[in-house]
Amino acid sequence: MASDKLERRDFLKITAAATVAGAAMRMASPRALASSTEGSSPHKWVMIIDQEKCVGCGQCVLACRANNDVPPEISWTRVLKVGKSGDRDVFLPRPCMHCDNAPCVEVCPVKASYKRADGIVMMDYDRCIGCRYCEVACPYGARAFNWKSFTEPNPAVPTWGEPGVERRPRGVVEKCSFCYNRIDRGLEMGLVPGEDPNATPACVVACPMGARLFGDLNDPESQVSKILANSPAAYRLRADLGTEPRVYYLPIRSGGYSEVELEEVTP
Repeated sequence: MASDKLERRDFLKITAAATVAGAAMRMASPRALASSTEGSSPHKWVMIIDQEKCVGCGQCVLACRANNDVPPEISWTRVLKVGKSGDRDVFLPRPCMHCDNAPCVEVCPVKASYKRADGIVMMDYDRCIGCRYCEVACPYGARAFNWKSFTEPNPAVPTWGEPGVERRPRGVVEKCSFCYNRIDRGLEMGLVPGEDPNATPACVVACPMGARLFGDLNDPESQVSKILANSPAAYRLRADLGTEPRVYYLPIRSGGYSEVELEEVTP
């Protein structure tokens, strides 16, 4: 498909250049947190994905589906096979980038897409009219349209977690939220997102290789701050667009690199 070719060209270009859980969470609704867009926040949440460590197991995808009650035909986070380093495959996990300058927020005619004070890009599913402008505007393919009501049992539950948010209705666009409900609940309990599993996005907790890291970039003592301060090769997808994504990648650091046909991992 043409869209797949565009995606392959963009992401392989970036990758080649860069390289050559615990306690149950309460059910949460994004609308209840709309007030968090007001004022300021001491936090700047970011995610780091280490391509050297990612083995493409897809456990992050399954944990996301379980904890966010995502239907099997939709992925809020995707894992793409983008190249080879010697005999091993190179993967590019791709959640929502939670851009500081989010095109999806700018184009939404009803303000269903909005950004919290801490930078998390959210969806108000009660406001969404299903126009899909945000889906088209996102340069990362991070959004999916909900074509039907999800009424069946979730096959990822309970093996990969329990839902912590409400199911979305038919006819809305849905996306990764950095597991905001886990972050907010964790902060209320005095936990540290990125350090305490119950306050950290499910995909980060589920990764058996430690390929995903999460934390507060405003905290100079956080793991993510220290890693990015000492990783000059760290990069962000389509940074040339000025979107200022909050997901950073650490490229592979061993062996050569060669492109392969873009392929999505299906867990």
